[in-house]
Amino acid sequence: MSSSADVAVDNRLYDKLLSHLRRLDRYQLEEFKLGLQSPQLLPESSQKIPWANLKMADPTDLLCLLKENFPGEQMWEVTLRISEDMKLTSLCEELRAQMNVHRGRYRVRLKARLLGMWDNIPWPEDHIYLRNFREQEHEELRRLLYPKGSGAQPRTIVLHGPAGVGKTTLAMKVVLHWAEGLLFQHSFEYVFYISCHHIRDMEDTTLVGLLSRDWADSQIPIQHAMNHPERLLFVIDGFEEMTLPSEVDHCPPCTNWDQRLPAASILLHLLKKELLPMATLLVTTRDGLSEGLKQLLLHPWCLQITGFTEGDQKEYFFRYFRDRKEANKVTQWVRKNEALSHACSAPLVCWTVCSCLKRQMARRPSFWLNTQTTTSLYAYFFSSVFETAEVSWSKQCWSEQWLALCSLAAHGMWSSNFTFAKEDVGHGRLRAPLIRCLLQLNILRKVSDCEDCLTFTHQSFQVFLGAMFYVLRGKDGAVGGLSKHQEMRVVLDGALVDANSYWHQTALFTFGLLNQDLARQVEDVLHCQMSPRIMDELLQWAEELSVSDMVPYSFELPPFFQCLYETQEETFVKQVLSHLLEADLEVGDLQLQATSFCLRHCQRLSKLRLSVSCLLPQTELTSRRDTSGTRLVSSKTCQWQDICSVFHYGNVSELDLSNSKLNAAAMRKLCYELRNPRCKLQRLTCKSITPVRVLKELDLLLHGNIRLTHLNLSSNKLGVALSLMLFRTLRHSECKLKYLCLEKCSLSAARAEEVASVLSSTQRTARLCLAFNQLQDKGLQWLCASLILPGCALRRLVLCSCELGAPSGRHLADALLQNQGLTHLSLRRNRLGDEGVRSLSEALSHKDCSLQNLDLSECAFGEEGCWVLAEALGCNSGLKVLDVGGNRIQDAGGKRLCAALKRPSCTLNTLGLESCSLTSACCKDLSSALSVRKSLVNLNLLGNDLGPEGVNTLWKSLQKPSCKLQKLG
Repeated sequence: MSSSADVAVDNRLYDKLLSHLRRLDRYQLEEFKLGLQSPQLLPESSQKIPWANLKMADPTDLLCLLKENFPGEQMWEVTLRISEDMKLTSLCEELRAQMNVHRGRYRVRLKARLLGMWDNIPWPEDHIYLRNFREQEHEELRRLLYPKGSGAQPRTIVLHGPAGVGKTTLAMKVVLHWAEGLLFQHSFEYVFYISCHHIRDMEDTTLVGLLSRDWADSQIPIQHAMNHPERLLFVIDGFEEMTLPSEVDHCPPCTNWDQRLPAASILLHLLKKELLPMATLLVTTRDGLSEGLKQLLLHPWCLQITGFTEGDQKEYFFRYFRDRKEANKVTQWVRKNEALSHACSAPLVCWTVCSCLKRQMARRPSFWLNTQTTTSLYAYFFSSVFETAEVSWSKQCWSEQWLALCSLAAHGMWSSNFTFAKEDVGHGRLRAPLIRCLLQLNILRKVSDCEDCLTFTHQSFQVFLGAMFYVLRGKDGAVGGLSKHQEMRVVLDGALVDANSYWHQTALFTFGLLNQDLARQVEDVLHCQMSPRIMDELLQWAEELSVSDMVPYSFELPPFFQCLYETQEETFVKQVLSHLLEADLEVGDLQLQATSFCLRHCQRLSKLRLSVSCLLPQTELTSRRDTSGTRLVSSKTCQWQDICSVFHYGNVSELDLSNSKLNAAAMRKLCYELRNPRCKLQRLTCKSITPVRVLKELDLLLHGNIRLTHLNLSSNKLGVALSLMLFRTLRHSECKLKYLCLEKCSLSAARAEEVASVLSSTQRTARLCLAFNQLQDKGLQWLCASLILPGCALRRLVLCSCELGAPSGRHLADALLQNQGLTHLSLRRNRLGDEGVRSLSEALSHKDCSLQNLDLSECAFGEEGCWVLAEALGCNSGLKVLDVGGNRIQDAGGKRLCAALKRPSCTLNTLGLESCSLTSACCKDLSSALSVRKSLVNLNLLGNDLGPEGVNTLWKSLQKPSCKLQKLG
């Protein structure tokens, strides 16, 4: 109903319009009437006023006809259009001013609606709202709508993030500040707020009907708004609440905003920019659905809303406890727990943490914070609030009600439903006393824009109760069709191979509720019954998972470790991890606790990759002392020791520490453990270690270590001191290193002498990689001096991009003639030129040359070098793999190689000719060679312009039975 004030305003506006119409002369009045017959000046789908009614109408009659045929704001829009067409300037100005009055009334109603929604949210009494200063708030909101920083406004903006981090709050502030006239006045003429939950069950309507539903008495000038879509902003809040039509991609397009459709379909067409493509959309959604939403949107600009920062959390804890020391303790504890730290980005989770800890501290002054897990925190929260619940039921009745509540929560998680209508709650068999109790305890709350609808105060409450459903007694699942056990397996599989945050949290709480002490506490206080077989069922699931095909490809180990940590049941964890043979882990501050807990139980682990980025203590012992004066070991030091303990079991044979940030103390501790007699480590990779100086601690591990055979130190700038120490250690008589990789280690020609000394002294290194070091010809000369020594064990040598020239070809040729062991040589990306290749070819043609694999790709030689190489190839029966790609050998060189392939002495099985400037002219020779050389099974011709004719020639040869080629690139 319109207020009396609104009616009075309307009457004054009508009087003003009548006054303007009376001032028109008879010709202008006639032209105005004719304008009412023009379809171009009338709203779409509106009916023309019969001319018989218009012909004799005076200004008073004309006003009545306008009010009767064009209700609400349409009358002002039609009058403005005709006045603009007639160039009635003063009337146009007056009409625009009158329409601004309507817009002002719309702003007032919009503000009142949103403030009413905000006031209806039942926040817990002791919850703290951290409000930003108005200037900071305005700047934050401006960044939402102009995120690119260039002043260009995206047409579609998606705010995504976990539940409860403030997406809806930000969206409502955008609308409120516009309604108050504080922001976006020049950007948007109208702003519309659409709650996805509010419209998902609406009957068929139009876009106009959808926007006018709550504003029937506020006279929104829809027609005027739709004529300027670039000045419209649609705030679409809570997309995850929408149930989109099936076959979304096949829905016919819709461009008519008067077309009657289901509300969800109208929203779909709005999102796809079929309706009002120039309007701006601001969409909020939870993380789990953002990818699906982005597929609908046209060039969306996505912004993640992270919620509370660490500083915000600390401020919240301080204002709640009013004690800086207590707040710091809680903050540090939260930061150690990955799951809880992420969850506390939501203010209501911070409230849950504070509320729970405050109760525990009041009961036990000596309460030990570090014994808490996320699950135990939530379990205690529910237990403590229900201890005072004013519901007198039998234990059996309580058990039934808990099962009903948990089933409702689980069913909602399956269907991504976070709001429950009255009938949903009724079908869940929840009784009114429990619902009232849940509302009083701030576990449930009423939905502000939906009468009789309920939602959990925070999504984590729903997730915890959903997880609890799977550990309670009972066989029936939450959604039907599957048993509870089968549903649980689907949830756990999804949690560990998918990014769905709901399933991750559900799995975390499910494992956490396996803790025997915690389970007994929940049973006693909440009067519910846990399943006695749940632990056996999870052990069976883990055993089957270990042999599943999906594990090597998409299994996420860190969240699995977090789940196992939640149990705090060491026997159970040891049984589960007894199947784990390989682990790939990134260990930051948030993952350290769970990783250390689990790794010390991985007794069969054989391969481990650790990328460490957490800040470990600089010394093993801190300066703190207990009451007896004994120095205390820091918790992080203990956790690092637990990680290192995995090597005591004697099964880890490979360790990769690439991209780790370690201090000297942590590296020293690790090396001591790796040197332990029980450790059987054979392969160690330390690429890109920061800071590189900690590699000097490897001296502890390498000195006299007879078990370690493979060492990879690539991508570390070793420097003079570190390289001298390293090579001195590697020369130790008991060092059994067989493989050494020093790629990209900033080694110069001067350091090559040290490398050569390792080869000459150990006489056991079989593989050496020195790629991407500036060795140059002088450095290679030192290496070749070691290669010719009797007893040199080197079999493979990689010298890619070492700035080698023609002299290196001569040095290597001499070494190849005297070294009978070197079988693999890579010289890729060196400028050997024709001269260098000529020197190598002379050695290759010798019968004593034992080389089997030679990579000369991108070595800057041409036809001349290829000719001598082809001659050598024709005489060599030992070379099996040759790559000359990236050299301009052209057709002449290609034909020479083909001729060499036909010789009986050639046994080549792999030939690389990528990007060698070959054309169709050499394809006949290649075809002939393929027919003759039956040993050739791999051929790379990529990057050559062979043309259709050349390809056809090759294709014919491939079809011949004499051709044995298996791979053609």
